[in-house]
Amino acid sequence: MVMESHLKNPVGKVIVVGGGIGGIQCALDLADTGFYVYLIEKSPTLGGTMAQLDKTFPTNDCSTCMFSPKLVQVAGHSNIEILTQSHILELNGEPGRFNAKVEKLPRYINQEKCIACGKCAEKCPKKVPDPFNGELGMRKAAFLTFPQAVPLKYAIDAEHCLYLTKGKCGVCRKICPVGAVEYDEKPEHLQIDAGAVVISTGFEPALTAEEGEFGYGRYKNVVTSLQYERMLSATGPYEGHLKRPSDGKIPRNVAWIQCVMSRDEARNRPFCSSVCCMHAVKQAVLTHTHEPETQSTIYFMDLRAHGKGFDDYVDRARSSHGVRTRRSMISQVYLNPENDNLIIETFDHHFDKKKEEEYDLVVLSSGFKPSEGFTRLSRQLGLVTNPYGFLTTEFDEPVSTSRQGVFVCGGIESPKDIPETVIQAGAAAAEASILISKARHTETVTEKMLEEEPIEATPRVGVFVCHCGTNIAGVVDIQSVLDEVKQFPHVVFATNFMFTCSTETQQEIINLIKEHRLNRVVVAACSPKTHEPLFQATLKEAGLNPYLFELASIRDQCSWVHGNNPEKATQKSKELIRASVARAVQLEPLYDKSYPVINEGLVIGGGLAGMTAALTIADQGFHVHLVEKDDRLGGFAKNLKFTLEGHFPSRLIRYLIERVTHHPNISVYMNSTLVSHSGHLGAFNGLIQQKNERIDIQYGAVIVATGGRPYEPTEYLYGQDERILTQVEFSKRLQDDPLWARQLKRIVMIQCVGSREPDFPYCSRVCCSAAVKNSIQIKEMNPDAQVIVLYRDVRTFGFKELYYLKARQKGVLFFRYIPEEKPLVYDDTGRLIVDFTDRSSHQDFRVEPDLVVLSAGIRPGEGARQVARLLKLSTADEGFFLEAHVKLRPVEFATSGVFLAGLAHSPRFIEESVTMAKSAGQQAMKILCKEKLTTSGAIAEVDAEKCAACLICVRVCPYGAPFINKEGISEIPPSACMGCGICPSECPAKAIQLKHSTDDQILSKIDALLESTVKDD
Repeated sequence: MVMESHLKNPVGKVIVVGGGIGGIQCALDLADTGFYVYLIEKSPTLGGTMAQLDKTFPTNDCSTCMFSPKLVQVAGHSNIEILTQSHILELNGEPGRFNAKVEKLPRYINQEKCIACGKCAEKCPKKVPDPFNGELGMRKAAFLTFPQAVPLKYAIDAEHCLYLTKGKCGVCRKICPVGAVEYDEKPEHLQIDAGAVVISTGFEPALTAEEGEFGYGRYKNVVTSLQYERMLSATGPYEGHLKRPSDGKIPRNVAWIQCVMSRDEARNRPFCSSVCCMHAVKQAVLTHTHEPETQSTIYFMDLRAHGKGFDDYVDRARSSHGVRTRRSMISQVYLNPENDNLIIETFDHHFDKKKEEEYDLVVLSSGFKPSEGFTRLSRQLGLVTNPYGFLTTEFDEPVSTSRQGVFVCGGIESPKDIPETVIQAGAAAAEASILISKARHTETVTEKMLEEEPIEATPRVGVFVCHCGTNIAGVVDIQSVLDEVKQFPHVVFATNFMFTCSTETQQEIINLIKEHRLNRVVVAACSPKTHEPLFQATLKEAGLNPYLFELASIRDQCSWVHGNNPEKATQKSKELIRASVARAVQLEPLYDKSYPVINEGLVIGGGLAGMTAALTIADQGFHVHLVEKDDRLGGFAKNLKFTLEGHFPSRLIRYLIERVTHHPNISVYMNSTLVSHSGHLGAFNGLIQQKNERIDIQYGAVIVATGGRPYEPTEYLYGQDERILTQVEFSKRLQDDPLWARQLKRIVMIQCVGSREPDFPYCSRVCCSAAVKNSIQIKEMNPDAQVIVLYRDVRTFGFKELYYLKARQKGVLFFRYIPEEKPLVYDDTGRLIVDFTDRSSHQDFRVEPDLVVLSAGIRPGEGARQVARLLKLSTADEGFFLEAHVKLRPVEFATSGVFLAGLAHSPRFIEESVTMAKSAGQQAMKILCKEKLTTSGAIAEVDAEKCAACLICVRVCPYGAPFINKEGISEIPPSACMGCGICPSECPAKAIQLKHSTDDQILSKIDALLESTVKDD
């Protein structure tokens, strides 16, 4: 009864523990859907592991450039309260009404007073190894963790401060201009009420100097992968220049050793840390970018490139960047004392002898463990962990911990990549939102509308040029650009920043706008697609209209594409900024307008992901239209009998079907397809074809969950011989006919059938686990049966590795083949024969199995391309849908209001599809929970005096926005216009102008470019 009372009257606040990318994304997903969030982080700043990364795979995007807007967003959100240097001591109460006792440790610098001038760190005499830079560099006892830190406030390290440890010094208090240093600050205890809690404390490298693995901690030129990441970074200890720690020389031969403190049963770390292989490949590629003459070699056991586009990235690393990959286990690493080089010793099975190679630098790809202090936290909160310290979750509730009302996301659940963390963050936010949905908007704070300052009639342009670490400054001569920009007409101020998108820089831009009375702003940096909203928000804070902003993309259009020609890249940067300044002069203030939201969702696809997404929305009190093309719900998952971990998908499917078909907030349309779709974010119109009937629906957001289908093999005699099955068929037969299974004597399984091929380069992610699952099952049913698995790489990542180990312990035999020497399956007068070459021993084998089982890959669902055309969505060549951003927007499309879940995105496991569907549902809730949305001021406008009602605009608009009104002229509703610019370009009478892209603005830009060309001539 107590819990029921708490859920009837829940608290509309959520505690998120952990300030890495998972915690930040979860906090934003909750705050943007009507809840107040306490974001608790034990260190002085937010950021976690992602803040330490230089670039991210598979796009090699600057991590800081991607992450800084998130940091700025969370720091400026009125419904997120950040508590750094804090941790939970107790959590009492029940789901819906928890009470947390939080201890906030002293910073010794008053956050309210600190102006981040840096004088304390500048004058501090005490230097200590910098943990953020892997202790490869030094920082002061008074410090700022990194330049983009949130909060942007200094802190004092109590363990090393001379005043706090010995009562001496005190210089920082003497020189602080605002009196922010407070040595007598004490720990503060807070009592916080919340309806739900999300744990996102992340992971950290498991390798320590005490372990001494491969000389780490003894040899200076043996570093961890995270240390090497800081070595590559422009804000790292070597400022982006690749140097050896021992002598500062450029390493010309670098080796990576994989699976250090991972897949190591002897150290009780038998699991795979999931991301290390791709992390090493990325670093090897970046090494070649930094130093083209440096050779990179990766020593590995299995190259686990199990993500979307990862195999293609690895192939490019080998072919375009000369990265060498060596499949080998390392015997030892020892020092050459003459030059501080490292010698790696391996055993060559082919020639049956020891092999040694010498390297200037060795990078250890360390596995991960739960972050420091988590063991204590898990005990205090009463949370169940697995034997390795990570939080356990259930198969059908992949973000729910053992304690009701406490959810999890990110690396503390299992080692994972950034997009998986972001997806889990959305799912955890969804579960918390469902739990306390009745309290939505009860605790939130309404943001104040900032008034615009009056501006001078004469344009006063400010130009801010970004280094973007080395992304731009490594190619473009920034000072040369700046010197010329200062001479441009109407430019009254120009300067440069290391990272223009950082929190610190945003505040500085605000101050500079006010100080120099700027009324136009040009930022020369990366892409407007990712960063324009950030800078427009900064202008609003400064009292400027956000449409008085222009971004010159000198990273994407200069440094990235002309990296081998710095002189021309610099000249082009000057010309692009000249053009942007010319356009900025022509900009005019514009104002957004609001329109009502249709508070209903549409989910396309009634499989596992579609049903989960629909329930995520419906359980929060909003109506959903669920459209399924078949006569049954469940999708392909209803054919799966059991999972690697021993769960039964059919039970989950039956449960979901029962809930969906009886849910009062879900309308299910079977044997139906969406045949028409129009409108815009928050207000779409659709037409469903159901047999001979057409049904009109309206909805504010769309989730695409069109699923996948199994590849039907045309190779290895499949379909020609009944002894050739797929893994799905074999699994079903094992369940349906145990007697048949016990009669089998030999089974051969062939991996990567229809995957990792030239016509379909994707890894299908689930196939290795399917083979391991069925291998274990048959060995348990028939211990005497011989099971042979022919593989290219065994990709049982994460804790699935434990089952790969179990299969080997049960006697399953694994032999590796290469694409150039695929197994040969043939019928020899009734006998089924398989010939193959084992690449490890270089021996040829011939076996006569009773059964050949093919691990067939996953293809996009039928109808996916039709949905893509109808909704104007992008797809990869392989047919899977393309997300808006591979790392930070994995469940969103570039098309606003449309989201993505499940196999429609890429091959994935059941629990991953469930998590993604919940996350997509939560992103949709950001729209559906609002009464109104605003439309951009950059929309098309019709000049009634020029309009001839020719209907061309009506015909060409892809969104169906224009119509002929009662006055007989074209009218374009602001809420319906997407600002694509097609109608003004097609109008023969020039009666339509696209605001923010007017003829004058575009022509001024062109004229400026032509002017620079004429001068060059």
